Amino acid sequence: MAGAVYDRGYRPYEGARGGRREARYALFRASVRRALGWRRPWRQKVVPFVLLAIVTVPAVVNVGVAYLTRDTPASEIRFITYRDYVGVSNALLVFVALTAPDIICPDRRQRVLPLLFARPLTGVDYVLAKVGSMVAILFAFSFIPQVVLFVGQMLVSKDGALSYLRDNAEVLWQVPIAVALLALYYAAIGVAIASLTTRRIIAGALIIGLFIVTSIVSSVLVQPQVIQVSDGGVFTMRSPSAAPLVDLLGLPLVLRDLVFLGHVDPSHPMAGLARGGLYAVVVFIAVVTAALVTLFLRYDEVER
Repeated sequence: MAGAVYDRGYRPYEGARGGRREARYALFRASVRRALGWRRPWRQKVVPFVLLAIVTVPAVVNVGVAYLTRDTPASEIRFITYRDYVGVSNALLVFVALTAPDIICPDRRQRVLPLLFARPLTGVDYVLAKVGSMVAILFAFSFIPQVVLFVGQMLVSKDGALSYLRDNAEVLWQVPIAVALLALYYAAIGVAIASLTTRRIIAGALIIGLFIVTSIVSSVLVQPQVIQVSDGGVFTMRSPSAAPLVDLLGLPLVLRDLVFLGHVDPSHPMAGLARGGLYAVVVFIAVVTAALVTLFLRYDEVER
């Protein structure tokens, strides 16, 4: 009888050993890779990068129009502004509905949480890593088109790049702040809702449904006021209303206006409402806090 002997055995790990910070960063990195489809089939890479291309198209078109009209009277026309472009980033809500469940639901469904929390990762670390990964991706996907728009406008400006940079210097701090607020808002809500179920399709539907339903409810509550003037003419206007505060889809755009304009947009239903901007900030903080508290409670229970 012939036999074979193999020299195999277990060897101790001789690499660097990390603590909670390294474990948190490893989970953050793994979540980013999963969300972007790295080291996964090509089908998983289509959605994030197609979406990035879609939200970048307005910037490319705007720069192209500016280049073609820079020596004509139409050069002052702006296809889209930096402030408006933050609103275009609402298209990333679809990305949140697809990605947040994908990085959260499988961990609970496949029962790997006890393994993750064995040591040294804690529930707080898990939440920070997951929400942080979503914030980082959403910030990048919202900020890259803004960079394309700014650099392109600067290069095609008829007054020169340095003059454009000097005249629009405030954009360099307004855009990052507005985009960061939007990213934190969507990431916290998306991950919190996804943590409530193990089914990705249900989590995605709940995320989309929550934003759409609150938007519809807000629109219904904002009632137009009909005014009849003395010569028989009738026109409709909206009286200031606090109803948009329940619109989770439009709430971050109010904070965007506060960053860019310093006040609520005059065309917004909350325009003219005393302390309307302050109310929006308070509700924004309350929503994000509620989402994070939900996450901490959910994963504190698992950890114990």
